[in-house]
Amino acid sequence: MVQPLSGVRIVDLTNLLPGPLATLMLAEAGAEVIKIERPGGDDLRGYAPQWQGTGAAFSLLNRGKRTITLDLKAPEGNAEFKSLLENADVIVEQFRPGIMEKLGFGYDASRAINPRLIYCSISGHGQTGPRANEAGHDLNYIASTGLLAFQPGPPDRPVVPPALVADIAGGTFPAVINILLALRQRDLTGRGCHLDIAMTDAMFTFAWRALSGLWASGSLATSGQSELTGSTPRYRLYPAKDGGIIACAALEDHFWQRFTAVIGLEEWLRDDRRDPSATIGAVAAIIAGRSAPDWAPVLARADCCVTVMRSIDDALADPHFVGRGLFAHRVRGAEGGTLPALPVPIDPQFREPPGSEKASPPPLFG
Repeated sequence: MVQPLSGVRIVDLTNLLPGPLATLMLAEAGAEVIKIERPGGDDLRGYAPQWQGTGAAFSLLNRGKRTITLDLKAPEGNAEFKSLLENADVIVEQFRPGIMEKLGFGYDASRAINPRLIYCSISGHGQTGPRANEAGHDLNYIASTGLLAFQPGPPDRPVVPPALVADIAGGTFPAVINILLALRQRDLTGRGCHLDIAMTDAMFTFAWRALSGLWASGSLATSGQSELTGSTPRYRLYPAKDGGIIACAALEDHFWQRFTAVIGLEEWLRDDRRDPSATIGAVAAIIAGRSAPDWAPVLARADCCVTVMRSIDDALADPHFVGRGLFAHRVRGAEGGTLPALPVPIDPQFREPPGSEKASPPPLFG
C-alpha cells in the first residue's frame, strides 16, 4: 500500500495538542514524523493518567512518530537540527513569534538551508499584529474573539465548552489543510513557503451565523438569543426524569412536527412563533415526565433530529462507530501493552489496514 504522504518527512517541534495532533494526522496518511523534544520532554508526558511509563494522552497523540531529544540552545543540538532541516519537507513549530529566530532557525534562516522547506508556524494570535506575543490557551482564544460570548449558560453560571475548539479547529485542522496545500504548490513551483496559522483567526469562521446577521442587518444576537444558542424550543437540551438529557435539534418544520406529535405536545403550542417560552416550558415538562431510556426508542422511531445524550463509554460501544473501524488501530506502549489509537478524520483508504499497531514514543529515561 502506497499512502498519499509516503516519502514526506516532517520535523515536529510542537508539544501539547494543536501541533502534535496535526502531525499525527499527517503520519496516519504516511508521512515520516520526527518529533523533536527539548530536554525534559513534551509537557504531556507528565499528564495523568500515566500509561506504560508516560502520559496516555501523549501516547495517543504521538503514535508512530520517531522522537529525538535535542537542546537547540546547545551547539551540538543546533547542528543536528540543521542537518534534519536539510532533508525535511515540512517543519511544524508552535513557539511564540520570535523564538525560532533567537534559536537561529527562523523562516529566512531555514529557507536558506532548504529552499523547498514548508515552514508551518502555529500560534495563538499569529506571527504579526499587536497581540502576536500575548500568552493564551483555548479558552482565552475563544474569549478574545467573541465566540465565547455565545455560550448558552446564564450570566451567573457561564458554561465552559466541552471541546478545545481553538486548539483543534483553529490550530490542528488549518495546519493540516495548509500543509497539504503547500505541498501541492511546491509540486507546481518547486519552492517552499511560510504558513502562519493563528488559532484565533478561525474562531471568526465559527461565528458565521452571528456575523451574517451583524453584517447584513446590523443586529447581533447575544448569549441565548440566537436560534443555535437557546432562543428556540427547536434547538435545546431538555432534562429527562432520570437526569438524562434529550438533545433537540428539530430545526426544520417537518422534523419539529414529528417531534411534537410523538411527544404529544398540544396543537396550539406547536406553532412556536406565537409564544416560544410557553412552548419551551411545555416541551420541558413533557420530557421531564419520562426517563431518557424510555424516550430513546420513541425518538428513534420518529427520526426527528432529537437524540438522547450518551456517555462516551456508551458511544465507544456503539456498533455503528465500531463497525466503521474508528477504534480498529492500536498504539503500542513501551511495555508491550496496547490501547486503541486516537480516531482521526483520515479516510481509511489512505491509512494502514485496520488492526495495525504503531509504537508510542518511549519514555525519555529508562
